[in-house]
Amino acid sequence: MLKKLPIKKEYLLIAGTLLLLLISYRLAFKNTIEAWQSHRQLQTQLDQSSDLNYQPGYLERKNNNLDQLIALYKADTTAFRSNIISTIAGIAERENVKLTDVPVQDVSFQTGQFIIEKLDFEGNYFSLLKLANDLQSTNGIGTIREETWRLKKSQSNPDNGGGLALDLYLEIIK
Repeated sequence: MLKKLPIKKEYLLIAGTLLLLLISYRLAFKNTIEAWQSHRQLQTQLDQSSDLNYQPGYLERKNNNLDQLIALYKADTTAFRSNIISTIAGIAERENVKLTDVPVQDVSFQTGQFIIEKLDFEGNYFSLLKLANDLQSTNGIGTIREETWRLKKSQSNPDNGGGLALDLYLEIIK
């Protein structure tokens, strides 16, 4: 059958080779070339968008959260003995709690970055608990580092409880 065709065998070989290349391109090489071009295009877009690790929104939120945490600890240490204690006394009075003692600043409670102030309160359990919650949520007076709850004995009647005492240690950034 091929012998009867008036076409030269060289032309048939070239046509068959081209047909074979066209079929192999459609079945195998086309998808590979498209994937390679897509990869190259996405890689150039990635290079143009600079560093994706830098996320200004995330860094801004993180900075705001850290500022809020620092604001809880910060207080004006020079005015602590006057303004802050009067604020704390106002909160204590509002909660029906008695501020019994503000000891003199102890040098051992001061570090390079923090000052720790001790305050003693007396009252009933629920009032002292509300006071501790209010002091924790109030900005600008420091934050509670430690709470010590103890039972006070009455001087006149030792058998009867004298109430509950709360010793608070407030931590303040210098």
